[in-house]
Amino acid sequence: MARKYFGTDGVRGKVGDSVITPDFVMRLGYAAGVTIVGRESLPRGERPAVLIGKDTRISGYMLEAALEAGFAAAGVDVLLAGPVPTPAVAYLTRALRLQAGVVISASHNPYFDNGIKFFSADGSKLPDAVEMEIEARVDLPMGCAESARLGKARRIDDAAGRYVEFCKSTFPNELDLRELRIVLDCANGAAYHIAPSVFHELGAEVVSVGVEPNGLNINERCGATSPEHLRSAVLANKADLGIALDGDGDRVMMADARGELYDGDKLLYVIASAQKGRGRLDGVVGTLMSNLGFEHAVGRLGVPFARAKVGDRYVLETLQEKGWKLGGENSGHIICLDRHTTGDGIISALQVLAALQQTGKSLAEACADLVFYPQKLINVKLPAGFDWQAHKGIASVARDAEARLGSRGRVLLRPSGTEPLLRVMVEGQDGDEVERLAREIADCIERATTGDC
Repeated sequence: MARKYFGTDGVRGKVGDSVITPDFVMRLGYAAGVTIVGRESLPRGERPAVLIGKDTRISGYMLEAALEAGFAAAGVDVLLAGPVPTPAVAYLTRALRLQAGVVISASHNPYFDNGIKFFSADGSKLPDAVEMEIEARVDLPMGCAESARLGKARRIDDAAGRYVEFCKSTFPNELDLRELRIVLDCANGAAYHIAPSVFHELGAEVVSVGVEPNGLNINERCGATSPEHLRSAVLANKADLGIALDGDGDRVMMADARGELYDGDKLLYVIASAQKGRGRLDGVVGTLMSNLGFEHAVGRLGVPFARAKVGDRYVLETLQEKGWKLGGENSGHIICLDRHTTGDGIISALQVLAALQQTGKSLAEACADLVFYPQKLINVKLPAGFDWQAHKGIASVARDAEARLGSRGRVLLRPSGTEPLLRVMVEGQDGDEVERLAREIADCIERATTGDC
């Protein structure tokens, strides 16, 4: 069944348009609450309860109130965590034995977007079947529990502190971060008051940037989606390392003292090679966007590799299917199932730092065996309702590019799960050829939207 509201990472859109309105979000909360109540069998007298966390967008206040009303109408109690990273909600939902966790965030998107995503009681993203069940209820008339069964709401004052301690617990007890100066870019997002404490309490000298959210500056020329900001801050502060998170704290990028940037593929490889050296690695999951050079480097470690669809939820599903523990995306989502149930930027960075200390290598040395193929990614805006898959011109130019690359590369066209974009990715050994073919395909798609291709 086709999804109407949910994308690859919950429900997302521009605030005030379509689904990101107080009315819809209240109905979404009610539908989720009814679904949760219907699925859960609780001990007598115990009420169903959910946790709601958010990032720093100004619209979070409005949407938090709407969600709270919807859940309360469904007879579900609400615990409000305030601004915390997405993976903090996953952890706290599990630690507090709640029925679900809800995050109000549009992750790496600009402030005028927002979204709602859900975690199950075990701290994992909701299965597709449960999301579809919620979707089916959203458009039904909204009801209301009788007064005696209405949900109540309360704030959790120690949510941030609980999560700080959890993050620290994932770093080996015998190690510390003393003698490291680290630039930490929190993207003016949900980790602004949490990440600096984690790294400081583990011993690092922390230079914090992107920690002054005003509701409008989340992800604005900072954080994991603007790594040049991290590079500049590392060089300016003569830091040993830089760590950049995105707006909701589930992605990470890093930089070394020279300002060299390291994406999700490289960081995942650092963790994988260290775990392989300790005999703790069964396999690694990447995505369709993972570089061929990464796949080949993992193969040289003698470790099985599998590709999932793009999206951390699909990486997680593949890990669970195979019984493996480590996977991620080049965008910086890294899942370490031996540490957490979901992708976590802070915890992933800690695993990289632990790997460097355990191997005695720098980031550059740890990535020395990685030789990436040139890869070009172009995002093309699509008008509503445009069926790019059925367009013969687009199919023809993509097939032609694949034929020219042969076994030396690949072409991938995929729609964004969060924005009205078609992502054109071309990868191959010849950088000039990759650039040319990607532009040819993107130009054809742009012309096709106006009927010229």
